Amino acid sequence: MVAGEAGRPTVPAPSVQASSALEEALGRIGDRWTLLVVSSLLDGPRRFGQLAQSIPGLAPNILSARLKHLERAGLVVTMPYCRRPLRLVYQLSATGSELAGVLRLLAQWGAGSSPGAEAVRHRACGTPMEARWYCPTCARPVDPAGAEDDDLYYL
Repeated sequence: MVAGEAGRPTVPAPSVQASSALEEALGRIGDRWTLLVVSSLLDGPRRFGQLAQSIPGLAPNILSARLKHLERAGLVVTMPYCRRPLRLVYQLSATGSELAGVLRLLAQWGAGSSPGAEAVRHRACGTPMEARWYCPTCARPVDPAGAEDDDLYYL
């Protein structure tokens, strides 16, 4: 950033960096089945059959491909629970677990834009949850839609 008029920082316009970050994320988790697999694994480690049961309509070959993809991307780790024949249990890595917030935001968006969709609720009181953007440096909320004063950008 460089100083602009009145000493206000001038923020660079969104660039290829913004799309690169999004492309990177979507390359790792960017399809329906992958997100549903991650969502199921947020509840804890699962065996292949448990995952298949938890995601109706997901063919076993697609599930297998998505799990391999997630493992290569560093989002899922496997542990054997039986050596002969080799059987694995799948769980999210620390990086994979960080997707919980992203999935909650997608669920919140889906609940607000789809009739009949259930909102994510606080278990203790049942209130629908809200996500808010906040800048810890400025100590104020930020408009995620990118209002004039709240432009978001990638470094």
